[in-house]
Amino acid sequence: MNSIWQEFLGASGARIDHGLVMDFGDAAAELAAARDATIVSPLTHLGLIDVAGPDGKDFLHHQLTSDVNHLAADAAQHSAWCSAKGRMLASFLIFRSGPDYHLQLAADLLPAMHRRLQMFILRSKVTVADQSGCRELVGLSGPQAEMALQTASLPIPAGLLSTAAFAEGVVIRLDNSRFEIAIDSDAATRLWPDLQSHARPAGTAVWQWLDIQAGIPLITAQTKEEFVPQMADFERLGAVSFHKGCYPGQEIIARTQYLGKVKRHLYRAHSASPMAAGNAIFSPANPDHPCGMVANAAPAPTGGYDALVVVQENFVAAGDLELASPGGPRIDLRSLSS
Repeated sequence: MNSIWQEFLGASGARIDHGLVMDFGDAAAELAAARDATIVSPLTHLGLIDVAGPDGKDFLHHQLTSDVNHLAADAAQHSAWCSAKGRMLASFLIFRSGPDYHLQLAADLLPAMHRRLQMFILRSKVTVADQSGCRELVGLSGPQAEMALQTASLPIPAGLLSTAAFAEGVVIRLDNSRFEIAIDSDAATRLWPDLQSHARPAGTAVWQWLDIQAGIPLITAQTKEEFVPQMADFERLGAVSFHKGCYPGQEIIARTQYLGKVKRHLYRAHSASPMAAGNAIFSPANPDHPCGMVANAAPAPTGGYDALVVVQENFVAAGDLELASPGGPRIDLRSLSS
């Protein structure tokens, strides 16, 4: 996060801890607003890597799980980068500005992924750049989101996962009522007051809760290399192509898909106790070994915590899962479709 942007947010009432916007003074009211009204949130838990150069498209197509070759100039797509064993090193939202590609990922993974991507460039005509100091990400959600964009003189993308460029950045439509804005840092401070005129400022956890409700997992430092893409439902998001050529982990990912060997799946979860990414999940039927893991978690507007969790299928039906340790707090699951 750019220091000017951080100082601006602090002056606007943001409570910032270790680079994350915790809240704007009333976390509970901000969560309630996310459920029923319109919020605007600095997405300081996310970062951007730019991939540019004449070989940028081919480079990404042969590294990531999605079909980058067919990513249109006005579209975004979910994707992942995997180890040779098919385990996700990071998850991305990819979008374009002209010939350049932007990879949005968890901020705590950005330095390591930036270095690792550079290692694979070899002779390709590609540059990989960390955009943390010059670009900001802002989330906008709720029934007045489009009105807020209009007030800020920003374009409104038409379709889901479509994008619209403007002078200082890009607007991405995530779903019917949620947008992300990637904007130059020096323009973010000018944009914020217009967005705030139709939306309540909210902290990072509020946006994380919205992602959980949307069923969109984010791989972080706590869950790096824990899941193959199908465990986290990435094929549902269009983040995995089973028809493209080779990429790291492709053979294992394809074999898992076609042989039906996915034993763990993604669920929404709720617990009265705090949950955090990386927390183990246990079943009384097999207390010696975890049967799942929390992928992402955030406080819930109605109390307790909501989460996305990956759980071994044969332990789900009993409804007796426990958090963090055998005999730990109860976790209630529901399918993503419910």
